Amino acid sequence: MSYFDVASSAPLHPVARQALQASLDEGWADPARLYREGRRARLLLDAAREAAADAVGCRPDELVFTTSGTRAVHAGMAGALAARRRVGDHLIVSAVEHSSVLHSAEYHERGGGTVTEVPVDRGGAVAPDGYAAALREGTALACLQSANHEVGTEQPVAEVAEVCRAAGVPLLVDAAQSLPWGPVDGAWSLLTASAHKWGGPAGVGLLAVRKGVRFAAQGPADERESGRAAGFENIPAVVAAAASLRAVRAEAAAEGARLRELTERIRARVPALVPDVEVVGDPVRRLPHLVTFSCLYVDGETLLHELDRADFSVSSGSSCTSSTLTPSHVLKAMGVLSEGNVRISLPSGTAAAEVERFLDVLPGVVRGVRETLGAPVAGGSGAEEAVTVDALGMACPQPVIELARAIGRVRVGGTVTVLADDEVAAVDIPAWCWTRQQEYVGERPADQGVAYVVRRSS
Repeated sequence: MSYFDVASSAPLHPVARQALQASLDEGWADPARLYREGRRARLLLDAAREAAADAVGCRPDELVFTTSGTRAVHAGMAGALAARRRVGDHLIVSAVEHSSVLHSAEYHERGGGTVTEVPVDRGGAVAPDGYAAALREGTALACLQSANHEVGTEQPVAEVAEVCRAAGVPLLVDAAQSLPWGPVDGAWSLLTASAHKWGGPAGVGLLAVRKGVRFAAQGPADERESGRAAGFENIPAVVAAAASLRAVRAEAAAEGARLRELTERIRARVPALVPDVEVVGDPVRRLPHLVTFSCLYVDGETLLHELDRADFSVSSGSSCTSSTLTPSHVLKAMGVLSEGNVRISLPSGTAAAEVERFLDVLPGVVRGVRETLGAPVAGGSGAEEAVTVDALGMACPQPVIELARAIGRVRVGGTVTVLADDEVAAVDIPAWCWTRQQEYVGERPADQGVAYVVRRSS
């Protein structure tokens, strides 16, 4: 079985396993107590904090351990916003942040705050000018991930941090995906991360708050972790998290270069092996182990099941794999295809032979799914001026399949109108036009659903 989904959760690193087992015997006592067992537990906790702070690039007294990366995000955002309440209630986030950030933003908005989402380009990156334009009097906090969890695009954190610093606004960085590969550059104010992303145990998060950054922990007061993370510390898990972070950092340069070569191989060969595929995310400024592509005319859930049957565990941002059938907010913000989306994130130690086997298997799997769905054959030189396609009641990817069938029936310059009530069509039809070099005219309300108009360009 080839596990290609470490962006979701990495297997427990051998160093983490060793540290966890050892500290179960030594780190069970209350580190706040002065007797021998408590002092021993305190030494373990302090050593773990120093190791984690060194990896983050902050002082040990600036870092606390939380019960998860999500909890670190929620606590970090809430504490920073509360501390700057007198400044204002305006929050800035990018459109492709992790759901933990966006959920906190929604919560802030429900409480009367205001939120600005900074858009991204087709590669998934923000522009520092976008943050500069979003800043205003009353901005309390800005948030920006260091690298995207779905497509791997690295963000210009240092540049955005400088824009925010000049305006006197703190910047919170979600570094969950990038921290295993290196520290986050720039004058960030707060940083969060999650141990299970680098092979530490689940249930350990990091929250760093720079000295001088105003912060007011929310909820009942607790004397542990500087009052910023309530509850008894899970010292064995914390020790294992810090030990594994140090271990993966020691290997990061060499392993990153090796995995980048493998993901470059996937980026180059998948479009050559499988027709009608779009590789998404920035091709250069990206994480070394992650690559994402979308396949036209493919049901994402079926594709993932078929790859699982072929012994490949991969993830997807496709709406077709979601119970709500809503498109990935990341792919939607980028304006790229969401149907048939495959995210591959390679664990350390992945062999080139595993990647080659994936490349051997993928074309047949995609072809089989397309045949099942009745995907169109390219070509056609129709003469009709306009065609209307009724795709009402059809779910992703069927409206796009019907559009692709109909485009060959109209002349160049003719139009196809697709009537659809699937929410995903609003993302995938314009993205299909971009991929197939056809003109997306626009959309309008219809008696039922929405009418999407496409003009044949070639």
